[in-house]
Amino acid sequence: MSLTQALSTALSGLQVNQASISIVASNVANADTPGYTRKVVDQVAIGGSASVGVRVSDIQREIDLYIQRQLRVENAGASYADTRANMYSQLQAIYGQPGADTSLESVYNSFTSSLPTLSTSPDDPGARTAVVNSAQLLTQQLNQLSGDIQSLRANAELGIADAVNKANEAMTQIASLNQQIAAANPGDAATGALQDQRDSYIDQLSQLMDINVIPGDRGQVSSFTSSGTQLVGAQAAQLSFDAVCTITPKSQWSANPSLRGVGTITLIPPAGAPVDLIQNHSIRSGTIAAYLQMRDQDLVQAQNQLDALAAGMASALSDTTIASTPVSSPPQNGFDVDVGSLSAGNTVTINYTDTATSTPHTITLMRVDDPSALPLSDTATAAANDSVFGIDFSGGMGSVITQINTALSGTGMVASNPSASILEVLDDGLGNAVVNSLSAKATITSLTGGRAEFPLFTDGSAPYTGVITGTGSENLGLAARLAVNPAVVADPSSLIVYKAGTSAGDSTRPDFMLQQLTNASLTFSPNTGIGTVTAPFTGSLTTYLRQVISRQGEAASSADNLKQGQDVVLNSLQQRFNNVSGVNVDQEMANLLSLQNSYAANARVMSAVKDMLDALLNM
Repeated sequence: MSLTQALSTALSGLQVNQASISIVASNVANADTPGYTRKVVDQVAIGGSASVGVRVSDIQREIDLYIQRQLRVENAGASYADTRANMYSQLQAIYGQPGADTSLESVYNSFTSSLPTLSTSPDDPGARTAVVNSAQLLTQQLNQLSGDIQSLRANAELGIADAVNKANEAMTQIASLNQQIAAANPGDAATGALQDQRDSYIDQLSQLMDINVIPGDRGQVSSFTSSGTQLVGAQAAQLSFDAVCTITPKSQWSANPSLRGVGTITLIPPAGAPVDLIQNHSIRSGTIAAYLQMRDQDLVQAQNQLDALAAGMASALSDTTIASTPVSSPPQNGFDVDVGSLSAGNTVTINYTDTATSTPHTITLMRVDDPSALPLSDTATAAANDSVFGIDFSGGMGSVITQINTALSGTGMVASNPSASILEVLDDGLGNAVVNSLSAKATITSLTGGRAEFPLFTDGSAPYTGVITGTGSENLGLAARLAVNPAVVADPSSLIVYKAGTSAGDSTRPDFMLQQLTNASLTFSPNTGIGTVTAPFTGSLTTYLRQVISRQGEAASSADNLKQGQDVVLNSLQQRFNNVSGVNVDQEMANLLSLQNSYAANARVMSAVKDMLDALLNM
């Protein structure tokens, strides 16, 4: 090897050493910088007729792409679990500590505990007042709980709006960095820094929603939702969220904009038609998904549970069953029932058996005064496996019978109106069906109608009947409106006097109230999350309330357990990622010593060549 070749070789070694030392210095300086990944110099040998040596081929980031991909998936899962756990913690605080005097269960028990005293001493004005006062405390508790749940939903709405703004900022930055990286030198140290920045924004985006990141040409990446909708590439899409200012129980999400009462997330791509990400179920994890889950499902279900309790309390005391009378008109048999006292929302129930298959069936006819509410869904009642038909009573009995016969078509039964407001249901006389029973349920609206039933709890100041209109069911948000009948508050003797001449010591109504509120069996809608469509929960109000408290506690515990599990998985993956991509200062110092030795060796070669050249020149 000539002296010139030796000098060239040593010089190339020095240049590579300088680049490597610079990278080590950068690694050490950024050891605690969030998002920074360790850089290493890749070097290749060069050689030819004139010289041999090494050169820097590029500067690589030390990254395990598989772990990075998994980390982003778990990042979304951890954010989802953390957000839900936090909101459930707030919901638990709203319900109150079990056993506390201010908890819903304690307030309800306090109300029912006041009834035995009234039953024992119905003529005691103090006992009457105590019942009214405890009933008012119960309704106020339900009103407050309902308002607090809607406040949590409003917080979720604001959380979505904030998360959407953060997502838009992250996507804009990713697109901008994509363009810078595409224009940069692929093996340059500055390019690695840009990639670190981009990864940081991608990580931020992965906390907000579940995403897939696909590498592209010239170092660029594209980000998609898990359902395949593109979020960002060379250009960024924008998310739009039309947040609402006020959330009520009736404010619910719907694909129909005219029915939707909360904000929806719309993806506006650089080119093409906007996409509703909620309607398409495109966001399945991350902070945004957690807020959507709480706003549109978990907290809605919590509201449904309170509404079902409120409806049960009202109907248990005010609803009465109207028995039917067996009738026979050979060869037809069936029943008569008077439907003249039915209010909108009240029902008629027909139980019959299809003789061809020996299968029992139930048909529920619900009075509807708003034709825009028709047709009704089978879920309009809490009963299992019944077929529900809305009957518009506004046109008189002739119209009612026509509608009922349309509903009974193909069942082997016929309806008629033999007189006044009597509904008669008979089999067709051909042996196609057997009418097993016919009954009606009506709401008592009078305090002194001669019955123990009375409207103690009202929807505002109006009787609760469960009416369904074009705007929805009366049940929705009832807990926020439930009140003690103003007439009872003004005259507590209504708790005793159920007809003219009722003695002050008559315990008929107090006994009825205690029985209905503590022992009577009610069926609750599956939309409460307690029970199912095929097997709805049936039990007393006391048992149902315990179920509500238990389910909320279980849900909160489950959300917290999921959070803890996700944190363990995320921390484990983060540690594995850091082991590969993080900067170990001790390791960098060891590398620096090795580079210094290599630098000194190359410098010694150059010094020796210089000495040889000097000797040659001086000869």
